[in-house]
Amino acid sequence: MPDLAEDHSISVEEYLAGEAVAPVRHEYVAGEVFAMAGATEEHATIALNVAALLRAHVRGSPCRVYIADMKLRVEPASAFFYPDVFVTCDARDAPEPLAKRHARVIIEVLSESTEGYDRGAKFGDYRRLDSLDEYVLIDSRSRSCEVFRRRPEGWLLDPVPENGRLVLPSIGFECPLDALYEDVVFVQTEAADTA
Repeated sequence: MPDLAEDHSISVEEYLAGEAVAPVRHEYVAGEVFAMAGATEEHATIALNVAALLRAHVRGSPCRVYIADMKLRVEPASAFFYPDVFVTCDARDAPEPLAKRHARVIIEVLSESTEGYDRGAKFGDYRRLDSLDEYVLIDSRSRSCEVFRRRPEGWLLDPVPENGRLVLPSIGFECPLDALYEDVVFVQTEAADTA
């Protein structure tokens, strides 16, 4: 990747060329490049659970599920992201080997370091995708899942109840919250251990 200390803006072509050989994944937003951090065990397990459930659900359909290493291009924001999981059902994405453009569902697993960005600026960029119907945020630190759904009046929040089901009408999917958190053991904080 180019040295950003000297040049704070790079082209899409420079980003894609650098990303092809970079040992670490980077997201790209309007000429700026940001290195991706590693994930916790809880984060990785939740993302894998969701991807496996969705993959089983869409098998045999025109929809495809991608996890972490596939780029999503958001052209109106001049951005490339690596969502934790996303689903595209658009035939125009099929021939694109390096980045998809038409996500219908995007799922981000929240961590302490990414939550503000996932809820704020990144969601703002994702909303610019005409194809996006549902944006799901799953917490990796506690059992909490929220779904933002596109409606004619705007994006509406639909939290999943503690013992409820994640429902994604855009792809006809639903599963219990327990399935998202299968094999996840939340780490106790020091404050909780001393109480």
